[in-house]
Amino acid sequence: MTSASVKMNAQGRVSLVADIRNALHITTDTDLVEYIEDGRVVIESKANLMRRIQRDATASDSGTGSVTDELIRDRRAEAAAERAETEPNA
Repeated sequence: MTSASVKMNAQGRVSLVADIRNALHITTDTDLVEYIEDGRVVIESKANLMRRIQRDATASDSGTGSVTDELIRDRRAEAAAERAETEPNA
């Protein structure tokens, strides 16, 4: 793991040291995002963030189709159960 000790300047800025920039292939053209996660500041490229979101979404996919289709199936089953309760001959 590459790490470095940094300090914030009077303007509230923190510089990314060359070792970190080089390890992550960060250039002046790299779009970065900054956020707080579990009480720590995280800085990563937008491209990396998008890859992580897509990977996490794919991993959580149940493989049964879209979330919308699943919701419609559930609602139809609930409606059928409600009809069966209110219509004794159904």
